[in-house]
Amino acid sequence: MRLPFSFRIALSFGLALFVSACGFHLRGASELPYRSFYVAISPDMERGAELRRQIRAHQPDILVEDIQKADGVFRELGYHTDRIIAALNVEGRAREYQLRLTYTFRVEDNKGAPLTPVNEIVLTREITYDDNQLLAKDQEENFLWEDMSKDLAAQILRRLAYMQPQTIAPGVEADD
Repeated sequence: MRLPFSFRIALSFGLALFVSACGFHLRGASELPYRSFYVAISPDMERGAELRRQIRAHQPDILVEDIQKADGVFRELGYHTDRIIAALNVEGRAREYQLRLTYTFRVEDNKGAPLTPVNEIVLTREITYDDNQLLAKDQEENFLWEDMSKDLAAQILRRLAYMQPQTIAPGVEADD
C-alpha cells in the first residue's frame, strides 16, 4: 500500500512539529564566560591536552599561555582512578569490574582567588572480565579509560560554560 504524496508530506511536517515541540535540540557549542582562559594542567598530560583541544574547538582565541593575562585559570585539584570488583563468579573470581574516575577542579582568577566553587565529577564504566581473554579485556579497559578522559573534558567544558564567575568565600562547595 502506497500513501499519497500529500499525506507523506503532511506526516513529515507533523513529525517535525512533534520533535520540535517536545524540546529536542542538538547540544550547542559551550562558550566560556571568560575573555581569556588559562589551563593550569601540563599539555603533556592527556586530560590537559584533551581539555585544551575541546576549548579550542568551541572558542579558538580564548586560551592564553601566560597566566597573568588570564581572566580565568582552570585549576585541577584532584584526579583519582579506581578499579573496583563489581561481581564475582561462583568460583569467587572477579567477573565484572567498575572503573571509576573522580575529578575535582575550580576556576580562579590570575592571583589565585576562587571564582567558582570546587566541583567534582565522578565517571563510571562497567567492564566484564574473563581469564580466557586477558589481552582483549586489557585493550577494552584501556579504551574505556580513554573514553572516560574525553567524556571528562566534555563535562568540564559544559560545567565551565554554565557557571558564572564570581568571588567565592574559601571553603564553599559546589551545589549539585
